[in-house]
Amino acid sequence: MMTHRPSAERGHVNHGWLSAKHSFSFASYIDRDNMGFRKLRVLNEDRIQAGKGFGEHPHDNMEIVTYVIEGSLAHKDSTGNVATLARGDVQVMTAGSGILHSEFNASSTEELHLLQIWIHPERQDTSPGHGEARFDDDQKQDRLQAIASQDGRDESLTFGADATIYASLLKAGQQIEYRPGEGRHCWLQVVSGNLEVGGLRLRAGDGAAFSEETLIKLHAYGDSEFLLFDLS
Repeated sequence: MMTHRPSAERGHVNHGWLSAKHSFSFASYIDRDNMGFRKLRVLNEDRIQAGKGFGEHPHDNMEIVTYVIEGSLAHKDSTGNVATLARGDVQVMTAGSGILHSEFNASSTEELHLLQIWIHPERQDTSPGHGEARFDDDQKQDRLQAIASQDGRDESLTFGADATIYASLLKAGQQIEYRPGEGRHCWLQVVSGNLEVGGLRLRAGDGAAFSEETLIKLHAYGDSEFLLFDLS
């Protein structure tokens, strides 16, 4: 079974310095019919103006993944990690028993475009942690590149959630197939381009949930970028 989540139906807030689209309920956007999907709780597409961002704030008991689409992100957290991430960089922050962090657009001139992802962990109150890795475009080209997982497969970042996040760049005319394991569920998020799956055309910002599917076929009608989540 596939359920379409069109981009236009996402929640949208515009604070001037931040334009954010929410696939699921988040902050002031409340949608009782879209509180998350399986362990995937937050999927926000953020556009942050030059020099702006989020001051220090707390998180706990959540696996937080940042996927940079364009621009550069300055990150600092209470475990001592300081980093600047650009396109191709992925960050995993295990909030665990509690962590403080800040995030800002590191550029004084360019917009920052990213996906912020929260996934429920398997265990509560673990030690906070942080990891980052770079996945160049050629690693994602016409294949599913694991970028975060519980077991570190395919040189992905590890986290404490029963989930795997794949990233892919698919050239126009190319096709990828994915076979979820028994009892698994998938979420597809289109970053850019034009994909067809199950006879449905998906465009940038669209999402789709899959349950009880044994085969997912993705066909690109234009050069496309997307994330695929495999969830328990």
